[in-house]
Formats: sequence, C-alpha cells, structure tokens
Amino acid sequence: MTSSWRQNRSSPGHFTEENPGMRADRLVATLLFLQSRTRVTVAEVAAELEVSPRTARRDLEALSTAGVPVYSQRGRGGGWSLVGGARTDLTGLTAEEARALFLLAGPSSTTPELRTLLRKLLRALPEPLRSGAEAASRAGLTDGTDWSRTDVSASGPHLDALRAAVVDGIQVRLGYAGPGKPVGVRTVHPLGLVAKAGHDYLVAGTEQGMRTFRLSRVVSVEATGEPVIRPRDFDLPTVWRTFAARLEDRLYAVTVRARAEPGAMAILERLFEGRLHVGAVLPDGWTEIRVDGPTPEVVATQLAGLGARVEVLDPPEARDRLARLAVELAGVYGAPASP
Repeated sequence: MTSSWRQNRSSPGHFTEENPGMRADRLVATLLFLQSRTRVTVAEVAAELEVSPRTARRDLEALSTAGVPVYSQRGRGGGWSLVGGARTDLTGLTAEEARALFLLAGPSSTTPELRTLLRKLLRALPEPLRSGAEAASRAGLTDGTDWSRTDVSASGPHLDALRAAVVDGIQVRLGYAGPGKPVGVRTVHPLGLVAKAGHDYLVAGTEQGMRTFRLSRVVSVEATGEPVIRPRDFDLPTVWRTFAARLEDRLYAVTVRARAEPGAMAILERLFEGRLHVGAVLPDGWTEIRVDGPTPEVVATQLAGLGARVEVLDPPEARDRLARLAVELAGVYGAPASP
C-alpha cells in the first residue's frame, strides 16, 4: 500500500508516516479555501494550512487527480482555481465526521428518503473521504427486535406525522391511551421527539404543563393547523433530563434486601442490571444482595420467579407480598405432582 510521508519539523532530516485521516482533513480544508477565493497560489495555501509549499502543491495536484475540477494557470497572475467556481456544501466536514455520519446511518437507513440522501452525500464527498465513508456505512447494523422476535423499536404508525408536527410547529389532537386508562383525545403542542431504550417519546406542551407521551400508546394524530406555542428558552435535552430524572427516582424509590444462592446470580444480573447491588458472600455460599425498585411489592413480584433460590429479608412488605403470592398460587395449582 502506498503511504504519504512528511518531514518531521522537530527533527530535521527525519520523515514520519502521515496519518491518512490528517491528510484527508487537509484536502477538504484546501478545497474549502479554493472555494473562498477566485484564485490562490501555492504559497497562500501553504500559509493558510500551515504546511510547506511542497505539501500544498502535492495536495492541490491530488485534488485534481481525484476528479475535483481544480486547474493551475502559470505566469504572472496565475495560480490555482476551481473550474466554473465549482463548490461543495460540505463546509467543515472532516474525515472523522464523514465516517461517523455514515457509521451512524449506514445499514440502519431503512427509509428510502434517508438512503437517497446518503447516496447523494457520498457522491458529493471528495474522493479521499469517500472510501472511508463507504466502509463505515457497512460497518454497523441495528436489529430492532429482541430475542423473542418482538419489535422493540417500533413507535406505531404515527411517528412521521408527529415528526412533521414538531418540525412545522403545528398543534395536534392526540389520541392517547395511558397505562390502564381508556383512550383520550387532547390538543398538544409538539416540541420534540426522544428515543430512549427502544422506544420513542413525544415531549409536548399541554394545558397541564409539559408532558411526555410514549409513541407506542398513541392511537391517532390530527393536525389542527394552529401554530405551536413554544416556551421561552425551551431546550429539549434539558427538559428530557428532568423527565428522565423523575422516572429514575420512581424506579429507585425503595430498596429490598435479600440473599441469593450462587446459581441465581446470573439471572438476577440480567433481570435487574443497574438496580442490583451485590454484597458479601456469606459463610453458606449465598450472597447478600440489594435490589432497587418503585415499591417493595413490585420488587418482590419480580423476585418471585426465582422461588427458594432467593430469600427476601426486608422490608416486611416485600416478604408479605411473597407469602400472599405463595398462598394464591397454591390455591390455583395445589401441591406439585410427585416426580
């Protein structure tokens, strides 16, 4: 593979291999500098990019070889120019930024509009950036289903309508079914959309103040034609962090203390993840654990599936919930059959 080399200024006479990403960024900067001037000289490019005249000339020739319409004119008043004032809209785009963009979108670009956009962007990239962007577009994949083949990223058929309402700033009549509640219709001011843990949420203003709506529970969207009233100094990341903090506070409202046998630890880690706190190993080989949750009863219900492999120690509400569950299940299923 052919490598580019540059002189190490701090150590005259020595040469080091040039980082391909650094040269790609410099080529883009050279192209943008050409766009800003009718004609430039090698000396001007060298001064602007803080490189040697030899490097500047080599970069200009590389752009021409790569198909960028750059040409040189010799003689007095000569220099380098773009044919016909050719331009690119990729102002400030670096090699790393181009790769990051295509890595993020890449194979996950399932909509025809996004795939078309990326194809246009790829064609617009200078040749030195194109191969890296193409490789990045093939480097990742997002699978929107869990291991039970359930779609965890679907937000229902109303995502496009709500996205348009947010962008256009139009109020909508939102049909929404909250958990355990019948469908209700309310007029809301769409302000932003947030993706979190496989689900999309609408942040909107309502008569009761700022609210969030999980899109999988939206049943209808009807634009009213009335403009959104946007709160002064509204900032979506800040508002979302406030909502998320409230939800996390509810998820970590109580702590249940228990002990678990060694074989149950892997299941507990998968079940509770960040809400599981592992303590000391006891003399009998079991492990002290603490589990955070919204209520003692909810945590106890989640632990019930592990049976006798986990013993809840406190609070009493959690132990009482497990005792009542045991009675209820015995009443339905009776004693187990003999092996």
